[in-house]
Amino acid sequence: MTADPFVTHRSLLFTVAYEMLGSAADAEDVLQESWLRWADVDHSQVRDPRAYLVRIATRQALNRLRTLSRSREEYVGEWLPEPLLTSPDVAEDIELAESVSIAMLTVLETLGPTERAVFVLREVFEMPYGEIAEAVGKSAAAVRQIARRSREHVAARRPRARVSRSEQQAVVERFLFALRTGQLQELLDVMAPDVVVIADGGGVVAAALAPIHGVEPVAKLLARAKRVVAGFDATAVWLNGAPAGRIEFDGEPAAVSLVVENGRVTRIYVVRNPRKLTRLDEPAELAR
Repeated sequence: MTADPFVTHRSLLFTVAYEMLGSAADAEDVLQESWLRWADVDHSQVRDPRAYLVRIATRQALNRLRTLSRSREEYVGEWLPEPLLTSPDVAEDIELAESVSIAMLTVLETLGPTERAVFVLREVFEMPYGEIAEAVGKSAAAVRQIARRSREHVAARRPRARVSRSEQQAVVERFLFALRTGQLQELLDVMAPDVVVIADGGGVVAAALAPIHGVEPVAKLLARAKRVVAGFDATAVWLNGAPAGRIEFDGEPAAVSLVVENGRVTRIYVVRNPRKLTRLDEPAELAR
């Protein structure tokens, strides 16, 4: 028997929805809605199932993204994407790994729903403008303009330079060691002078409500965690296609993703909201 195209392309559809929404839970809901619509289609009339399914998933993700915009505006503190445990293999596809990084997903949050959909479908999945136009309900000419604007918008906000996986891994390990041991000087050495910490507690657990800037206040805050938190530990994991960290605060987990530039940490994303930490035990299946 030939496998159902939906099953064949499920990982792709999940990845499209996740990159558009920044939430694995919402991406799964989009897949469920897409499956229901696919089940009602006469499959014999679909010439390109992959493109057809991507269109369905994109439309459902756009609908979901528009309904989520108000709840995210009312979110307590900083909103960060839901981290995913991934295998090291995801990093082999450099473009995919960058596109699902917490840093990139955070940048994509600054785009409007249509702009985000166009950017993801064009820049990450390299879909033709005509197919994107059908998915987002715009003309191909309009999609070209949206793609150009969104590309410029993202380029101005993304990390300035890529680093190799080995460099990222080495810096992450240095950072986690300094965190585990609470060594202030080690933390000062591994972070850039203008480092920024962004934390997401969602109003459910304690977390800074606004970004913290500067190496000295950040280092003092991180060094203090070792002294005041019972059962504190930090271990290396792969999150969103990159080396990262999992921290335990007295049995409660947190996910830590880092941006590294010139051998130092420039940005730290800490997700503590327990509703966003349900994907840290089973690697996500991502594809493009």
